[in-house]
Amino acid sequence: MNIDRRHLLQLAAGAATLPAITRTAFADTYPSKPVHLVVGFGAGSASDINARLVGQSLAKRMGQNFVIDNRAGAGGNIATEYIVRSPADGYSLLYASTAIAIDATLYEGKSNFDPRRDLAPVAGVVRTPVVMEVTPGLPVKTVPEFIAYAKAHPGKINVATVGAGSLQHLTAIYFNMVTGVDLVPVHYRGAAPAITDLIAGRVQVMFDVVVSSLSYIKSGQLRPLAVTTADEQKVLPGVPTANKFVPGFEAAGWQGVCAPAKTPAAIIDRLNKEINESLRDPDLVANLAKLGGVPDIGTPAVFGKFIASETEKWGKVVRKAGLKAG
Repeated sequence: MNIDRRHLLQLAAGAATLPAITRTAFADTYPSKPVHLVVGFGAGSASDINARLVGQSLAKRMGQNFVIDNRAGAGGNIATEYIVRSPADGYSLLYASTAIAIDATLYEGKSNFDPRRDLAPVAGVVRTPVVMEVTPGLPVKTVPEFIAYAKAHPGKINVATVGAGSLQHLTAIYFNMVTGVDLVPVHYRGAAPAITDLIAGRVQVMFDVVVSSLSYIKSGQLRPLAVTTADEQKVLPGVPTANKFVPGFEAAGWQGVCAPAKTPAAIIDRLNKEINESLRDPDLVANLAKLGGVPDIGTPAVFGKFIASETEKWGKVVRKAGLKAG
């Protein structure tokens, strides 16, 4: 069959537009059914609360329910593995947190997946400051006073965490490393029992995300010494940054959305756009602020670079401390 040059060029041009048409079709029809937003921690956790706020906003914007699916366990690793093995169609998403940056090293060689390879970043959602807080009975009111007291009582100051390998645990280890103190980690099953014992004085200090501790700080049941973010936080006026006393010491919680690797770019772009628009909603911003959160608006690429930097940072702490998942 003879095909003239003009016809051949027309066919080539048509073929070149097919991928673009397919991408547009994905964006136009997605989502056509409920989307599952999988959270690696239990109901009532900071991740769960924020995921529900974001899910409600996305449901209004996109016309489909965003179902919160709590799959707690292994420091969030159970949820991550579930998403890694889910179809890459945009209907199963991970509400990710600092845990995936920690788990990448903590579970290295113990899992059949790698979150750096098997997840696609979609969008950041929120950054949450960590507060260094002590039981009111401890005779210290500043970070320098605490360091001096801890050095005078080596191995006798207990620091509460919400579990081995958690952000709270790693931040305490990081603090030990950079200050030379010897805080002894005491692991709890969640923030509530840890804070109960901190208030009672059974443990003396905790590095916790603000959302869990804010009400106790405001009531005077806990004493904040510093926030571990780069800047002071409006939610805790007058509380200094830890890096003012310990140069370079920074740690913060964060949350965002990831999808299985190979999820179509059109779906990721659509989700990124809708999440960013949600984070510009004054009502959602106000609700996140009440929990100590600051919206994290950006592209998938920017969120991916941030995850990579966090993975490198916490990987160094995990390796130096010789931690391994049990």
